[in-house]
Amino acid sequence: MTKTPALMVLGTGSHVGKSLIVAALCRIFSSAGLRVSPFKAQNMSLNSAATTEGLEIGRAQAFQAEAAGIPASVHMNPVLLKPSSDMASQVIVRGKIFAQFSAEDYFCRRNEELVPIVRESYEILAAQNELIILEGAGSPAEINLKDRDIVNLRMARVAGARCILVGDIDRGGVFASLFGTLALLEPSERDLIDGFIINKFRGDIRLLSDGIRGLEERVGKPCLGVVPYIENLRLDEEDSVSIERTASVPWRPENSPNRLLRVAIIRFPSISNFTDFDPLIAEPSIDVRLCRTAAESDGADLIILPGSKQTVDDLRWMHEAGISEVVRKQAERGLIVGICGGMQMLGTAIDDPYGVEGGGTQAALGLLSIRTRMSREKTTQEVTGELIIPKLFGEPLSSSTVRGYEIHVGQTEYLETSSPFARIRRSGDAEEFAFDGCTSRNGRVLGTYLHGIFHEDAFRHEFLCAARKACGLAPADSVLNWKQLRENEFERLAGTVAGAVDPQRLLGLVSLVWPSVPAQEGTCASRR
Repeated sequence: MTKTPALMVLGTGSHVGKSLIVAALCRIFSSAGLRVSPFKAQNMSLNSAATTEGLEIGRAQAFQAEAAGIPASVHMNPVLLKPSSDMASQVIVRGKIFAQFSAEDYFCRRNEELVPIVRESYEILAAQNELIILEGAGSPAEINLKDRDIVNLRMARVAGARCILVGDIDRGGVFASLFGTLALLEPSERDLIDGFIINKFRGDIRLLSDGIRGLEERVGKPCLGVVPYIENLRLDEEDSVSIERTASVPWRPENSPNRLLRVAIIRFPSISNFTDFDPLIAEPSIDVRLCRTAAESDGADLIILPGSKQTVDDLRWMHEAGISEVVRKQAERGLIVGICGGMQMLGTAIDDPYGVEGGGTQAALGLLSIRTRMSREKTTQEVTGELIIPKLFGEPLSSSTVRGYEIHVGQTEYLETSSPFARIRRSGDAEEFAFDGCTSRNGRVLGTYLHGIFHEDAFRHEFLCAARKACGLAPADSVLNWKQLRENEFERLAGTVAGAVDPQRLLGLVSLVWPSVPAQEGTCASRR
């Protein structure tokens, strides 16, 4: 049987731009009329997404599917590793919890048994598409792990993929990293790689010419393109390296009613799904600050407790850091929001009878009338619904629709005097409604399990309007259309990559020709 054409994007290391290059290629080729899908055999990330099947995959693959204009599928990322410490990870296989393994146990003994599952997921995707864009992980030349690697060149052989090696010049040493990566590969492995791309270039490209020619001569492979650094690209980052770049600078003293709303997001050691807040960071009327100390978070109008992979440990960390006291005081004078694990922390206690996070009971902040019991099973669902509360932060609402996705371990019980936040319907469950979240009696503290809730423009605008009014601030001069901005950014990414590499040449690597079907008007492909 003829294999579906496949192109694999490898990197000289982590965070060199593989995920964004894959997303760009998915957008370029789907805009040209090809049925194209992303695939990553194994991902390691605390950012995840729920698929329409109610299963969990890495956020990067959901983002790449969005770029391709298709629903995310669990087969796009059959194995997801969610670190629970420096030495262990929760292993998600086809969207469900498989086990908790130490790094040594997983890489030395257990990952081999997942190879048939990975292969089957790939074959399911390949049968549905005309082109697969695979993403590698880290570097294919990690000689300490290469014989147990199920995501890089071994997967390329399974797929029959031709490979491109990406290096990040913004980090420095790009020629050495490209050369060194290829030098550490066996000749048969190097034969799978057809060329290299230099990513994130700033400056005069003519200054690279001699270096590119010298590298091409040394490695016997062509440079397939030099992709410029894209300033202020507001698209998902895969891992927590990206949030380290959001500076925590002091808020300037200002009493004007037109000033920015001050939002402190608590930067837990095990923060997860931090892409929840990308739309807030992009809003022109908000000053968002990621905080790791009590001093940094003090003085905020709104404090957000985000999701956490290790909710109990992060709750203890918050107590030890003195942030808990700041949050409790905030409930008297400001606004508080908890998302997923952050909401669980706002309740009275977290019970862990099965030892999911070490066992026992941990007293929580006591700001919401709820109590959470950790369970072995994980809830992963896309969700739509409507707000139950008539007011948000004490301010009337004109729109009540909410949308997002649940990814959580634990069931939350409503105690006496509880006020649920929303009535929701989970994907695939047309009849049954459930309650989500909780609000405090004074209306200034709210929690929800819904990730992605701020990505919905109508809700976010209502939220900001209510928050500003509750803090004595004037309405925002302007608000962001996040959906349109995101679409524009996909096009900017794809257009930049298409202008730096030759997409037709890339298709030629996998024996495909540029489709004759006209591209959608206005897309990057239609401009070529």
